[in-house]
Amino acid sequence: MSFGMVIDEKAHHQTITVMAQNSETIEILNDLILINNDRIAGYEKTEAETNKLENDLRSMFSNLAEQSRANVLDLKSYVTRLGGEPATGTMLSGKLYRVWMDIRATFTFDNRLAVLENAEIGEDAAKKAYEEAMQSDNLPADIRQLLLSQFTAIQSAYNTIKTDRNRQRDVSKYPLTT
Repeated sequence: MSFGMVIDEKAHHQTITVMAQNSETIEILNDLILINNDRIAGYEKTEAETNKLENDLRSMFSNLAEQSRANVLDLKSYVTRLGGEPATGTMLSGKLYRVWMDIRATFTFDNRLAVLENAEIGEDAAKKAYEEAMQSDNLPADIRQLLLSQFTAIQSAYNTIKTDRNRQRDVSKYPLTT
């Protein structure tokens, strides 16, 4: 075997390794695109169905949908840069979640509490998806930083929703009497 063949073989092996890492990273990013698409669809639907008097929830859900749109744009940019095809649509679990939310809201006396509980479940699922994604050892530093930034925003949304949900549980448990 000549020296040139050894170099070519090493270069070929490195190329295959980089392609495999890119493929794994693209898969991770595409999963997060789908999760964010689920958030967008869920929050748009919830925003549309939220009582007109609950402007605070409508505003929060609109902002969270917008946050996910920005997340998707950033994630798609990286997928394309890595030579992949960005995912479209939503995850099946997200569709099932939205159906369950519809049914639950229909049969729930305290619709605001039900909406907040469902939003909390959705944000918890998004948090877990990001936590799993960041466990990959092969993520480039710039992508890891992007995911950490997006995760931090989702964690903040989760905390806000959970606080609102707890407040609503207290109100629902002890309603004001006149």
